Amino acid sequence: MSEDDIAQARAAMAELPGLQDYKGSIERLGGLTNLVFRAGDYCLRIPGKGTEEYIDRQNEAVAAREAAKAGVSPEVLHADPDTGVMVTRYIEGTQTMSPEHFRSRKGSPARAGKAFRQLHESGTQFPFHFELFGMIDEYLGILSGKDVKLPDGYHDVVAESATIREALAAHPAKLAACHCDPLCENFLDTGEKMWIVDWEYSGMNDPMWDLGDLSVEGEFNSEQDAEMLAAYFSREPTASEHGRVVIYKAMCDLLWTLWGLIQLANDNPAEDFRAYADGRFARCKALMAERGFPAHVDAVRNG
Repeated sequence: MSEDDIAQARAAMAELPGLQDYKGSIERLGGLTNLVFRAGDYCLRIPGKGTEEYIDRQNEAVAAREAAKAGVSPEVLHADPDTGVMVTRYIEGTQTMSPEHFRSRKGSPARAGKAFRQLHESGTQFPFHFELFGMIDEYLGILSGKDVKLPDGYHDVVAESATIREALAAHPAKLAACHCDPLCENFLDTGEKMWIVDWEYSGMNDPMWDLGDLSVEGEFNSEQDAEMLAAYFSREPTASEHGRVVIYKAMCDLLWTLWGLIQLANDNPAEDFRAYADGRFARCKALMAERGFPAHVDAVRNG
């Protein structure tokens, strides 16, 4: 953690009730786009450069508080929709998840599935509606004003996904409050309960998006997928439910390819975002080219 990071955290805390007089240690936590710190019993989030282009902080603040009420996320102590600074309660005794931890921590895919079910069945309403194809158009619009090249064939795959859009629309899902950006690092595991954090992209969505996206982010194998889905449904998923999960595995990569390119354009130093975007797009194309993929699309179309 750099001295600049510490100075930025101290400056933010100086403006916050309850943290103005904090003199203890500061620990930098994870985060691809934001600066996240632990300060004693508190977790401080400072938004990253350029995030105001595509994040509605008012929506995020509402969703974070509602998720806390639903029992799946830490208590929100401060959320400023103008600055994007947020403070939540720090949860002791948790492991920040990664693909490796989802493989090594017994039962963790099931705990994630149960956390999703608790959120999706909570009845809470998030203010934002997460609309996949609308967000693709929005991100393409943002990128149109930036000097960044799309991966070759990107627009062709968007056009090809029209059949997926039609299949999903044939039997519209009942929308629920969803996280919508289930990076592994957004999961904190106690070994008994899985907590979910970071509600920047959350909204009302098809619940199967969360399951499919986590499977991709966690690099789940078929056994992990089965464990997560069994815990979520308490039964075997139908062909249509499973089909939606598989479809969203491809579609989340199609969308987050563009997100990665926005990070590249904004000079985000957290990762090689050209490689990130190209890898996402390649994985999307590979899944859509698999022999069994059309059968999943048909299952969704047939309901």
